Formats: sequence, structure tokens, C-alpha cells
Amino acid sequence: MKRKDHDIFELVESSQFSFEQWLELNQLTLDGKPKSKMAKAVTMAEQNVSVTPVLKLNTLAAGLELAEVLTHFNADPDTLTAAILLPSVIAGSVKIETIKDKVGSTIAGLVEGAGQMEAMRSLQQETGAENDQQQVESLRKMLLGMVNDARVVLLKLADRVVSLRHIKDTNRETQLTFARETKNIFAPLANRLGIGQLKWELEDLSFRYLEPEAYLSIAKNLKEKRVDRERYIDDVTQLLEEKLKEENIKGEVSGRVKHIYSIWKKMTRKKVGFEEIYDVRAVRILVERVQDCYGALGIVHGEWQHIPKEFDDYVATPKENGYRSIHTAVVGPEGKILEIQIRTFQMHEESEKGIAAHWAYKEGANLAKVGVDDKIAWMRQLLEWQSELADVNADELMHEFQSSVSEDRVFVFTPQGKVIDLPAGSTPIDFAYRIHSSIGHRCVGAKINGRIVPLTYQVQTGEVIDIMTQKEESPSRDWLIPHNGYINSSRTRHKIQQFFNKLDQEDNANAGRLLLEKELARNHLANVPHQELAQKLHLASDVEMYTKIGTGNMGITQAINRAKELLEAKQPQRDIKPVLRKKSKRKSFSDVSVSGVGDLLTSIAKCCKPVPGEDIIGYVTQGRGIVIHLKDCTHAKKALRDKPERIIPVQWEAESTNAYAVDLVITAMDRKSLLKDITTILANENAGVTDLSTSKRGEQVQINIEVELSQLEDLQRVITLLKQLPNIFKVERRRG
Repeated sequence: MKRKDHDIFELVESSQFSFEQWLELNQLTLDGKPKSKMAKAVTMAEQNVSVTPVLKLNTLAAGLELAEVLTHFNADPDTLTAAILLPSVIAGSVKIETIKDKVGSTIAGLVEGAGQMEAMRSLQQETGAENDQQQVESLRKMLLGMVNDARVVLLKLADRVVSLRHIKDTNRETQLTFARETKNIFAPLANRLGIGQLKWELEDLSFRYLEPEAYLSIAKNLKEKRVDRERYIDDVTQLLEEKLKEENIKGEVSGRVKHIYSIWKKMTRKKVGFEEIYDVRAVRILVERVQDCYGALGIVHGEWQHIPKEFDDYVATPKENGYRSIHTAVVGPEGKILEIQIRTFQMHEESEKGIAAHWAYKEGANLAKVGVDDKIAWMRQLLEWQSELADVNADELMHEFQSSVSEDRVFVFTPQGKVIDLPAGSTPIDFAYRIHSSIGHRCVGAKINGRIVPLTYQVQTGEVIDIMTQKEESPSRDWLIPHNGYINSSRTRHKIQQFFNKLDQEDNANAGRLLLEKELARNHLANVPHQELAQKLHLASDVEMYTKIGTGNMGITQAINRAKELLEAKQPQRDIKPVLRKKSKRKSFSDVSVSGVGDLLTSIAKCCKPVPGEDIIGYVTQGRGIVIHLKDCTHAKKALRDKPERIIPVQWEAESTNAYAVDLVITAMDRKSLLKDITTILANENAGVTDLSTSKRGEQVQINIEVELSQLEDLQRVITLLKQLPNIFKVERRRG
């Protein structure tokens, strides 16, 4: 988003500032009531000038810069007036009641709504249980304000842009706090609402402080190559404009700015350097009609060879935030890869301004919400869920909010063709409860595209899900145990807990006791006295403990962790350190049989490292016996294609007693005791660590661990437990 040519802070602090001059600088033409209200707002902010909390910005200048940001989105006079007053209200120098009296309740409501969005900041901090209900209420009010008037969201997002532009002179802790909040909440929210201009600036500004070295390196590379890149783009632009004219397609062609954060993401994802990121050379074609998009695409692909894997048609299948455009990459002039976006002028307006592109403002008229309702429907769903379940806590509501704005979502279909939007990692049970609580309670199985799958299966975009049900409502308490992997959504968890809360107390206590005994035995804690465990959990009796576990109001993991503490307290103290176990040295694996024959010379492929429970095949080598690969291993597929005669069927024996090496890659934000927490989980799960290394980049750390496990379910449980640790973003199995 292009900054204004003037510095509003210098202008305000000089004796030259006037309201009329500011209107002229921003090319704002106002008259009548709108101009009068805005003038009153400027006077109010000027007479009560103060400094904003934390950043210590002049409140009048901050308000005017905020209004200038909003002029890029054709904001109406009321929103611009609210923007001018917002910093003064946050600083406490102007009251909402004063605004209501002087410029009206509409503007006061906008300012108040933007102020309520501070609830997102408070929920990012660690807080005690006594503030929990207050935080839930704050977030509920914030969501309600956003749903009632979406201008509130735009106002707060623009306010965050202004804050990030001015944090360079603050201390490092403040910079990181603002940057993390922006990366985790505000930038994803802008993306979910389709406001591309704000999304890009929020991401780039937060990235500048989270990864300063990477930011400066990419910025330097972009600057050094700018002249050559602009010459290249100018040549391409001229050629495409001539081709469009030849085909009578009215349009505009321009170079497209590539944002620093998106370049870094692609470099990280593809594990390549700056020189190998081809879409730094990017062009955008804007046309008048949808059919012209495909006409322009034909011109591009006719002129240059296209790269098949780099083509996406978001016009035919828009993204979840409504984004529409055709993306393609071609081998352009001089043999250089060139990325091209093609869209209509209307699509471009929507992609840059999101919900703001749909707003039609008229004096005295209500906000026209054509196209806006779909973009904020998820907020209404979140409010409905919170109102249904009175006992939702702040962490769970915030988790659900973050999940709702995340880019990592999947879109699946009911058998009737209805699209259901779910967080990535959702299971058929999450899907069932999203359809209706009764469907979830009666769920006994699921089919994906006509094929029966486990209820722990993670659904993927485009799949058709058919839930199999029984007559009686009878959800399983096992679904509530995190490491079992049955559910991913806080919303699902609460609906299941609500079901068990309604059952008879004696039934819940019996069910809770059985579940506790099963999990204690599985964790080798069967000898822990239940009464002592209840006291450790600050409960009056073991019956109260059983009941809480049976209803799901207390997680079984919490009880198991306290049981481990009790057991450790009775044993000699020892430090848990990442002691590396010696790797198993076996020439053959008796757990694998070849066509029903055991004890042949076999070895596990180092590229994919399968474990018992996974689909495998054997590859006959020369002198090294049979190497066991995963069926979907890249090397195995190549061997099946090139040397099919060497592929033989193999299978795991029914019982496995050997340990198998698996490589895990953990990505996390670094913190104190992170490594200790990881190795504690591995020790508790009897997973031997045979190799461990770490690498750090800025605040982010990558931990590579080789562990030895016996079964696929052990591996899945370990991954699930590791993902639940604070600050861990991703736990993946490395192959090849």
C-alpha cells in the first residue's frame, strides 16, 4: 500500500497544519454534515492531544495517519472520522460519551467497536483463571461488533498498520510483542476478509521484526536487482499489451510488486535461495470480462511455454476468502521464469480491498453489504457456538478464533454437495459435529469418497464425507483423549463434554474410573493410589475425580501428568536429559515376512524408514538381501517403474518387538525448557532418542530427532503429544 508523500506527524507538529489543508492533501471532497462532523473530530483530538500508550505517538497525528490509510479503501466519512478519534480514545484523552454527544452515536459505535478488538491482545497473554470469563465476554463483544458493522474490522486493522510503522524506536520486547500479535491474529484476519493490501503490509512489517536478518537480506537483493528486473518487466509488459490489442481484449498490463514475506515463505518452503525464486519477476494482467481472463491466458501460453505444476485457476474455484485470479508461470524471454496473474478489474478491487470493495456508502443510508455476509459468516458461527456452550473458556475461544482466521483450512462436501469449511487436521468426527450435534453423538463410522476410513483420519480438501450413524446417541469418551487423535476442534470437544454432563453422576463416575484405570495401566502407573491422585488434583475425593473425567470436564492427560509427578516424588530424583541411546544394529528384521516366509535377510530403507503398521514392499538388492520400503516411498515407486522384477510382496508379522528408527522434524518458537519438555514426552512414551540436532533462525528453532519406536500407533501418539506443547508449530516425519 503506497504511503502518502507528506509526513503527517511533521505537519501536525508544525504551525502549518489546518483541517482544510489536510483534506486537500488527501484529495477528500466533503461538504455539509460529513465535513462538519470530521472538522469537529479534528478539533476534539487537537484540543485533547495526548500520546498513545506504549508507542507514545501524538494522538492527533496518529488519528490522521489512520484515516489516510483508510482512504485507500474508499472509506466513508463516518469511518474516517472514527479513525481520527480512535487514538485519542485509546489514550484516554477523549471519552466515548463525548464523541456521541458531538458527532453522533454511529461514529461513537465504530470507535468503541475498534477499541473492543483489544480483546485479541489480552487473550494472547498468559492470564489467571479469575480473568477468564471477563476475557470470553470481551472477545464475544468484539466478534459481535465485527458482525454488526464490518467497518470496525477495517478500522482496527488499519490502526495496527500505523502502529507497526512506528515501532522501530521502541525496545526489542515491544517490537516482538506487536509483531507476533500481527502475525498470529491481525494478518490472518485481513486475509480471511480478503483485504490483500492490508494483509501484505501487516505481514511484511511483522516479518521485519521477527526475522530482521532475513528481511534485510531479501530487501537488499530486491534493491540490487531492481534495474535489470524493471527493464525485463517493461519488455514483457509492452509485448503483452500489443498481443491483447491484436486480439481485441481491453486490458492493462503492469509489473507486480512481490512482497518480502511471501518471498521468504517460498524460499523456506522450497528450501532454495533468493536467486531461485522466479516469481520475483511477476506481471499482472487486468481485463474487463471473465471470458477475457481465459483469452489472455491463451495469449500467454501461446507465446511462452507454461510450467504445468505452477498453474492455479482461482476464477473457476475461488479461495475460501473469495479471492479470484488465474495464476500461471511460464518460461519467458531470455529463458527466465515469469509469474503472471490474470483477473478482471473487479476481481482485483476485491482482492486488494476485500470486504471494503463491496461497501456502497450514501449519506443517510445504511451500509450495503453485498458480498460481505459470506466473508463474516464464520464470525456468526463462532458467536453461535459460544452462546450454545456457556462454559467455554478464554483459551478455547481464542484457539477457535485463531483457527477460523488461519489459512490452513480444508473444504469438504456433504453427500448432498454442501461445502463445509473446517480447520486443517479435522477428522470425520469434527465434520459430523459441524453438521449437527445429533449427527456427532450418533456417529459410528465414516466414508470418504465411498471408502470407509478410521475416525482418526484427517480429512482433505475436495473429499465427500458420509457419516454412518446409529439410532442411539452414544459418543465415546475415548474421543476426548488428545493423543487418540479423534478430534481437533474445541467446538467438537465442548459438544461431547456437554453430552456427558447431562448423564447420571453415577454413570459418569463409573465411566471415569474405568477410563482412568485403563490410561494409568497404559502408562505403567497402575500402582498410583487414586485418593492421593485426587488430592494432587485438588479434588475432595476420588469419586469427584472419576466424575470430572467421565464428563470430560477434566482431561485424562492432566490426571496422568499428576500421577507421574506422584510416582516421581516417591523415587530418587534424577534429571531428564536427552541421553542418546545406541542405535539398534541388526542385520535382519524378523518382524517382516516375505510371501509368508520369515527369517530372510532384510533391512529397513533409510530413505523412508517404515514402522510396523504401515504398508510396505520389498526390493531385492544384490548382496544386501531385501530392503523394506513404504509403498508410497519415492524410491520404491521409481524401482517399481524401472525394475518391477525386483519388487516382491512383504508384510509385517502380527507381533512386533523390535524398535524402528523414525526421523522427526520439529519447528517451534524457541523458549526456555523446550528441549527438556520434548525429551520428557519421548522418555514417558519409551521412545529412544538415537540422534538429535538443532538449528536456529531468529526466534524460530528446528529440532531434528531420530527416535526408535515399535508400532505406527506409538509414532502417531508421540507426534500428537509433541504438537500439544507450547510454542510448537509443526511436527513432521522426515522422509528421504
